[in-house]
Amino acid sequence: MEVKIGVQHTPREITLESGQSADEVERAVTAALDGKARILSLEDEHGRKVIVPADRLAYVEIGEPTARKVGFGA
Repeated sequence: MEVKIGVQHTPREITLESGQSADEVERAVTAALDGKARILSLEDEHGRKVIVPADRLAYVEIGEPTARKVGFGA
């Protein structure tokens, strides 16, 4: 699923394809914004971690789950 993260004072957003479910991402974002976690940490499909300080989050956009493309057009 595609996740876009806006960071304050940064002109570009962070975009990643996450293997986590929408509920898992939402829980992580909520914990960061509620002050339970000082950072937002998400993992992409390749195992790389994206870590953003919670106080710098501008927005988080959680997209629809993407279906795997099969065939020559992939």
